[in-house]
Amino acid sequence: MESIQLYTRTGDDGYTGLLGEGRVAKYMPQPDAYGTVDEANAAIGIARAGAQSAITRQLLLTTQRDLYRLMAELAATQQTAAQFRGIDEARVTWLEQQTNEITSEVVLPREFVVPGDTLPGAYLDLARTIVRRAERVVVHLLHDGIIENLQLVRYLNRLSSLLFVLSLYENALAGASQATLAKENQVSM
Repeated sequence: MESIQLYTRTGDDGYTGLLGEGRVAKYMPQPDAYGTVDEANAAIGIARAGAQSAITRQLLLTTQRDLYRLMAELAATQQTAAQFRGIDEARVTWLEQQTNEITSEVVLPREFVVPGDTLPGAYLDLARTIVRRAERVVVHLLHDGIIENLQLVRYLNRLSSLLFVLSLYENALAGASQATLAKENQVSM
Protein backbone atom coordinates (compact mmCIF):
# COMPACT_ATOMS: atom_id res chain seq x y z
CA MET A 1 0.00 0.00 0.00
CA GLU A 2 1.31 3.40 -0.99
CA SER A 3 1.72 5.86 1.85
CA ILE A 4 -0.32 9.04 1.47
CA GLN A 5 0.74 12.20 3.24
CA LEU A 6 -2.24 13.94 4.85
CA TYR A 7 -0.58 17.25 5.52
CA THR A 8 0.50 19.81 2.93
CA ARG A 9 2.33 22.33 5.11
CA THR A 10 0.72 25.11 3.03
CA GLY A 11 -1.20 26.37 6.06
CA ASP A 12 1.80 26.56 8.36
CA ASP A 13 2.02 30.30 7.75
CA GLY A 14 -1.49 30.86 9.11
CA TYR A 15 -3.15 31.27 5.72
CA THR A 16 -5.51 29.01 3.80
CA GLY A 17 -6.73 28.84 0.25
CA LEU A 18 -10.28 29.50 -0.85
CA LEU A 19 -12.13 27.83 -3.71
CA GLY A 20 -10.88 30.28 -6.28
CA GLU A 21 -7.80 32.42 -6.39
CA GLY A 22 -6.25 33.81 -3.26
CA ARG A 23 -5.35 32.96 0.29
CA VAL A 24 -6.72 34.43 3.50
CA ALA A 25 -5.75 34.31 7.14
CA LYS A 26 -7.30 31.34 8.92
CA TYR A 27 -9.04 33.64 11.40
CA MET A 28 -10.87 35.58 8.67
CA PRO A 29 -14.67 35.35 8.46
CA GLN A 30 -14.87 32.73 5.68
CA PRO A 31 -12.61 30.11 7.29
CA ASP A 32 -14.34 30.84 10.59
CA ALA A 33 -17.73 30.21 8.97
CA TYR A 34 -16.93 26.99 7.16
CA GLY A 35 -14.92 25.80 10.16
CA THR A 36 -17.90 26.35 12.43
CA VAL A 37 -20.18 24.51 9.99
CA ASP A 38 -17.61 21.68 9.95
CA GLU A 39 -17.77 21.59 13.76
CA ALA A 40 -21.58 21.42 13.57
CA ASN A 41 -21.29 18.59 11.05
CA ALA A 42 -19.04 16.65 13.43
CA ALA A 43 -21.52 17.17 16.28
CA ILE A 44 -24.33 15.94 14.03
CA GLY A 45 -22.15 12.89 13.34
CA ILE A 46 -21.99 12.17 17.07
CA ALA A 47 -25.77 12.56 17.26
CA ARG A 48 -26.20 10.22 14.27
CA ALA A 49 -23.94 7.62 15.88
CA GLY A 50 -25.97 7.76 19.10
CA ALA A 51 -29.45 7.92 17.56
CA GLN A 52 -31.86 5.07 18.20
CA SER A 53 -34.11 5.65 15.22
CA ALA A 54 -33.20 4.77 11.64
CA ILE A 55 -35.32 7.78 10.62
CA THR A 56 -33.16 10.08 12.74
CA ARG A 57 -29.94 8.56 11.42
CA GLN A 58 -31.02 8.97 7.78
CA LEU A 59 -32.19 12.55 8.26
CA LEU A 60 -28.93 13.45 9.97
CA LEU A 61 -26.82 11.82 7.25
CA THR A 62 -28.71 13.76 4.58
CA THR A 63 -28.14 17.03 6.43
CA GLN A 64 -24.45 16.20 6.86
CA ARG A 65 -24.12 15.80 3.10
CA ASP A 66 -25.94 19.10 2.62
CA LEU A 67 -23.51 20.77 5.03
CA TYR A 68 -20.59 19.75 2.82
CA ARG A 69 -22.22 21.60 -0.07
CA LEU A 70 -22.88 24.56 2.21
CA MET A 71 -19.23 24.61 3.33
CA ALA A 72 -18.04 24.57 -0.27
CA GLU A 73 -20.03 27.70 -1.03
CA LEU A 74 -18.72 29.38 2.12
CA ALA A 75 -15.16 28.52 1.08
CA ALA A 76 -15.59 29.92 -2.42
CA THR A 77 -14.48 33.33 -3.55
CA GLN A 78 -17.20 35.70 -4.71
CA GLN A 79 -16.12 34.99 -8.29
CA THR A 80 -16.58 31.20 -7.94
CA ALA A 81 -19.45 30.99 -5.42
CA ALA A 82 -22.15 30.31 -8.05
CA GLN A 83 -20.43 27.15 -9.27
CA PHE A 84 -20.40 25.76 -5.71
CA ARG A 85 -24.03 26.63 -4.95
CA GLY A 86 -25.73 23.51 -3.63
CA ILE A 87 -28.12 24.90 -1.05
CA ASP A 88 -31.23 26.47 -2.49
CA GLU A 89 -34.83 27.08 -1.54
CA ALA A 90 -35.71 23.46 -2.31
CA ARG A 91 -33.27 22.21 0.36
CA VAL A 92 -34.78 24.64 2.90
CA THR A 93 -38.27 23.42 1.98
CA TRP A 94 -37.13 19.81 2.43
CA LEU A 95 -35.91 20.65 5.95
CA GLU A 96 -39.23 22.30 6.76
CA GLN A 97 -41.12 19.22 5.57
CA GLN A 98 -38.96 16.88 7.65
CA THR A 99 -39.34 19.09 10.71
CA ASN A 100 -43.13 19.16 10.31
CA GLU A 101 -43.26 15.37 10.01
CA ILE A 102 -41.19 14.78 13.15
CA THR A 103 -43.09 17.52 15.04
CA SER A 104 -46.32 15.60 14.47
CA GLU A 105 -44.74 12.67 16.37
CA VAL A 106 -43.76 14.54 19.56
CA VAL A 107 -45.24 16.67 22.30
CA LEU A 108 -43.87 20.19 22.03
CA PRO A 109 -43.17 21.73 25.43
CA ARG A 110 -44.58 25.16 26.19
CA GLU A 111 -41.50 26.19 28.16
CA PHE A 112 -37.75 26.16 27.68
CA VAL A 113 -36.28 22.66 27.82
CA VAL A 114 -33.19 21.66 29.78
CA PRO A 115 -31.09 19.37 27.56
CA GLY A 116 -29.98 16.01 28.91
CA ASP A 117 -33.02 13.78 29.40
CA THR A 118 -31.33 11.09 27.28
CA LEU A 119 -27.92 10.72 25.71
CA PRO A 120 -29.25 10.70 22.10
CA GLY A 121 -31.34 13.79 22.83
CA ALA A 122 -28.40 15.55 24.48
CA TYR A 123 -26.20 14.87 21.43
CA LEU A 124 -28.85 16.44 19.22
CA ASP A 125 -29.17 19.45 21.52
CA LEU A 126 -25.40 19.98 21.44
CA ALA A 127 -25.44 19.77 17.64
CA ARG A 128 -28.34 22.27 17.57
CA THR A 129 -26.40 24.85 19.58
CA ILE A 130 -23.36 24.52 17.31
CA VAL A 131 -25.59 24.91 14.25
CA ARG A 132 -27.02 28.09 15.81
CA ARG A 133 -23.49 29.44 16.28
CA ALA A 134 -22.69 28.56 12.67
CA GLU A 135 -25.83 30.43 11.62
CA ARG A 136 -24.66 33.56 13.45
CA VAL A 137 -21.26 33.42 11.75
CA VAL A 138 -22.83 32.91 8.31
CA VAL A 139 -25.24 35.81 8.93
CA HIS A 140 -22.17 37.96 9.52
CA LEU A 141 -20.83 36.97 6.08
CA LEU A 142 -24.18 37.76 4.47
CA HIS A 143 -24.52 41.14 6.16
CA ASP A 144 -20.94 42.05 5.22
CA GLY A 145 -21.59 41.17 1.57
CA ILE A 146 -19.03 38.33 1.51
CA ILE A 147 -21.72 35.83 0.50
CA GLU A 148 -24.98 36.48 -1.35
CA ASN A 149 -26.98 33.27 -0.89
CA LEU A 150 -29.61 33.90 1.80
CA GLN A 151 -30.58 30.21 1.58
CA LEU A 152 -27.42 29.28 3.53
CA VAL A 153 -28.72 31.19 6.55
CA ARG A 154 -32.24 29.84 6.11
CA TYR A 155 -30.92 26.27 5.85
CA LEU A 156 -28.96 26.56 9.10
CA ASN A 157 -31.94 28.15 10.83
CA ARG A 158 -34.26 25.33 9.77
CA LEU A 159 -31.65 22.71 10.60
CA SER A 160 -31.56 23.91 14.21
CA SER A 161 -35.34 23.46 14.38
CA LEU A 162 -35.08 19.94 12.97
CA LEU A 163 -32.40 19.05 15.52
CA PHE A 164 -34.62 20.33 18.33
CA VAL A 165 -37.62 18.20 17.36
CA LEU A 166 -35.35 15.21 16.71
CA SER A 167 -34.03 15.55 20.26
CA LEU A 168 -37.61 15.38 21.56
CA TYR A 169 -38.29 12.43 19.25
CA GLU A 170 -35.20 10.52 20.42
CA ASN A 171 -36.04 11.32 24.05
CA ALA A 172 -39.53 9.90 23.59
CA LEU A 173 -38.14 6.75 21.96
CA ALA A 174 -35.92 6.28 25.01
CA GLY A 175 -38.88 6.61 27.37
CA ALA A 176 -38.43 10.26 28.35
CA SER A 177 -41.69 11.54 26.86
CA GLN A 178 -41.87 14.48 29.25
CA ALA A 179 -39.11 17.02 28.80
CA THR A 180 -37.32 18.53 31.76
CA LEU A 181 -38.23 22.19 31.75
CA ALA A 182 -36.14 25.17 32.75
CA LYS A 183 -38.71 26.19 35.35
CA GLU A 184 -38.25 24.05 38.43
CA ASN A 185 -40.96 21.53 39.35
CA GLN A 186 -42.61 21.58 35.94
CA VAL A 187 -42.80 19.05 33.16
CA SER A 188 -44.52 19.42 29.81
CA MET A 189 -47.73 17.60 29.07
